[in-house]
Amino acid sequence: MCLIVFDWQPDAGSPGFEDRPLLTLAANRDEFLRRDTLPMQWWDDVPGLLAGRDLSGGGTWLGVTRDGRFAALTNYRAPSEVRSDVPTRGALVSNFLSGPAVAPLDYLQAVARDGHRYNGFNLLAGDFTRREMGWYGNRADAPPALLEAGIHGLSNSLLNTPWPKLVAQRDALHDLIHADERPSLDRLIETMCNPHIADDALLPSTGISLERERVLSAAFIETPEYATRSTTALRVVALDGGLALEIKERSDDDGSHKIQRPGKFERAEGFRIE
Repeated sequence: MCLIVFDWQPDAGSPGFEDRPLLTLAANRDEFLRRDTLPMQWWDDVPGLLAGRDLSGGGTWLGVTRDGRFAALTNYRAPSEVRSDVPTRGALVSNFLSGPAVAPLDYLQAVARDGHRYNGFNLLAGDFTRREMGWYGNRADAPPALLEAGIHGLSNSLLNTPWPKLVAQRDALHDLIHADERPSLDRLIETMCNPHIADDALLPSTGISLERERVLSAAFIETPEYATRSTTALRVVALDGGLALEIKERSDDDGSHKIQRPGKFERAEGFRIE
């Protein structure tokens, strides 16, 4: 997962915030086309977990559970620091979602104690029933923390680092929910399909070539070997004293590992959080 923008409103459903969704999120997963992936589905070996699956590492990049847990991950771009002898980062998401329910901050603090063992990452962990969402980046000079209300973004640097595509998609999300507090999931997905390449003067310097920085500056990436493999939209709303979740994924693989570009395979789920 390489770009996530989301509106987090933990007071949703309370007086003055009755119509605000608890979470509105849109995310792109960028990955090598040769890396086998399963699309979003309920995991047979972990009842109650809904997520895609990385068949190389065994983990996932974004998922939710029937009891209202959520987690997502982006890699931190620092090619000179990448090691091959480290655990897969995708397990940080699936471990939170498949294990016993714990407070998001407790889980992130446990991850932080071993954060040095991994290549660079950002990890979001949330529990909708607790109204808590936390973030930890193992390349940040800060401990894990719960997030305040507002619109946030993650790309391949630290939380809310103003890379051009993050700023553009965060602004696009702001405009969407300003016009309609509950835009359709299709509209959220379409907004993330933005191929715009940033001006050179705005590009970060992360240790890769200028040509590569240009390609990766698009929210929606398309190259012969590396691309945006899936886009996910997620919304959680207060409903009749509880919470309801709806999620949709558009991907380039229907599970048969026959890639179709651009991706048009869609899967959607909706349920009351238990």
